[in-house]
Amino acid sequence: MRIVVEVRPNSRVAGVEALGPSHVRVKVRAPAREGRANIEVIELLSRYFDVPKSHVSLRSGAAGRRKVFDVPDGPE
Repeated sequence: MRIVVEVRPNSRVAGVEALGPSHVRVKVRAPAREGRANIEVIELLSRYFDVPKSHVSLRSGAAGRRKVFDVPDGPE
């Protein structure tokens, strides 16, 4: 399934907040430099959706705060 993600880098607390059926806000502690925030977003999404990190893929928005990820529907 495709997920639209709003990323908040440099947050005090990391976490995922559902905003709609395929829209989430992800707060990450990492800065938005050298892909560190993207790596942390993938880790948090994999835990939130209970899938391996290798199954979460960034589709668009690598340099922006609004990103689109592909995530499988459930654990495999």
